[in-house]
Amino acid sequence: MPRPVSESEVLAASLVNSVTQALGKLQNLWDEMGISRESQMERMQAAKGHIEVDPTLTILQLEKMLRLTLEDAHEEKNQRLTKLKQLQQEEQALCTELCATPYYIPTGSIPSSLQLQELKEHIEKLSETKEQRQEEFVQLREEIKQYNKEIGHIPDGTLENEILDEECICLTKKNLEDMRKLLHQLQTKKESLTASRAVLMKEVQLLWNRLQWPKNKCDEFLRRTSKFSISEAIKMWEEELLVLEEQKKEHLKEITLKVREELDTYWNKCYFCGEQRATFQPFYNDNYSEELLSLHDEELVKIRAVYEKNKSLYESVQKWEAILERFVELEKKSADPSRLLNRGGSLLRDEKERSKIQKQLLKLEEELKRNIENWEKENGSSFLVNNQRFLDTMAQQLQHHKLKKDHQSKISVKKEEFATSRRTVKRPAEESTPTTSKKTCKVASSLKAFSCSNLSTGTAVGGKQPFQAKMPYKSVRPEPPRQLPLEECKESKPTQQPSYSDFMKELSTKSSCTGIIFNSTLKENFPE
Repeated sequence: MPRPVSESEVLAASLVNSVTQALGKLQNLWDEMGISRESQMERMQAAKGHIEVDPTLTILQLEKMLRLTLEDAHEEKNQRLTKLKQLQQEEQALCTELCATPYYIPTGSIPSSLQLQELKEHIEKLSETKEQRQEEFVQLREEIKQYNKEIGHIPDGTLENEILDEECICLTKKNLEDMRKLLHQLQTKKESLTASRAVLMKEVQLLWNRLQWPKNKCDEFLRRTSKFSISEAIKMWEEELLVLEEQKKEHLKEITLKVREELDTYWNKCYFCGEQRATFQPFYNDNYSEELLSLHDEELVKIRAVYEKNKSLYESVQKWEAILERFVELEKKSADPSRLLNRGGSLLRDEKERSKIQKQLLKLEEELKRNIENWEKENGSSFLVNNQRFLDTMAQQLQHHKLKKDHQSKISVKKEEFATSRRTVKRPAEESTPTTSKKTCKVASSLKAFSCSNLSTGTAVGGKQPFQAKMPYKSVRPEPPRQLPLEECKESKPTQQPSYSDFMKELSTKSSCTGIIFNSTLKENFPE
């Protein structure tokens, strides 16, 4: 017969069953909460440890402990679900505003601590994105408003109206992209309108100048147009142009002549020779008409474009010629022997300037040649100045200057030799005896009278035989001999006087006939 079960055994069995059920519920909660298997095993071992380690616990105490543990688990579950709901509401608002994808958590599950942390980080990123997009949205909207105001554009679409609505703020990627496209379209439109306005302004100002429009009227019109949008200003410029066109028809001749003056100015700047200018035959037509003026305008546009394209080269050519001209001028001065007698500062300054300009000339020559060669390679043609290839002109200028300089050097050498010979002849006369120095002043006047009378009449001193004066450069037909008074002799300046050395030679020759030795410092040489 089986032994009847005691009451204590029934109670123990009931308690074990309750503990088993409690542990099962705990495990289910742990699964729902996303607790890993490793953590569940650790918690299970901790519960068993309480049961095994502490033998003093009664069954009622163990049941209470497990019940409290279960309640804690239920409370943690509720807290996580509440936190999840709060975070998902924040996320949903941001995702809707930014048109973003929410963070995925299975519906009906209890989130783990890791999932809640990741969801929180996702919301923080969305918040940062919202701030960035909102800042960009505000900036784009302000720029769009500004462009609309500047160009006078009226919004003509749903998107533009929504953008300008202060209460409407859409921060989606698509909306921001549409705003960027709209802003780019407005920028392009503004550039186009600005270019059109600039063309109109140029045409109007050109007619203002040609018609000699009053400056105060021009300034007033400019001030008035600056207060309107670009589109409105364009209409005003167009109306002004129509008025001026009518005025132009009434002043065709004056305007055509002014255009010709501009053409001539640009031809000079571009170094056009007469042959090149003559190719534009309308320049010489006096039958003034709108067609003739139009041809002049077209030619002016062409030559202005040529000048603007090659402005740096033309300016370099002008600079080259100015420096070369100054250099040649200084070279002439330096080659003049008479300037060697100048011991003042001007000679030194000229020499310094010549040296400086020579360095500039060499540097400019290399740079100008290089630039012209590059231009000719790019354009496949010669760079012309006065209808000649300028590189050839430069070479000719330098060669001409070299030959000219060589010629001047030879002349300078001959002049220096001639001056040396004069000094050589004059020196013996200066080396006279000391006794003659007292008579110098008296002899000087007698010698002057002698030389003038002698050269004028061809008669020797003391009634000696007349002699023919030698002419140093070229012979001229002599006039009939006549006696001149001393004062008249002093004032007369023959166009071609004999040199001092020739005079001394002739004087020595004539004096040898009578055995008298002439010296410019001895009074005894002259007869009483």
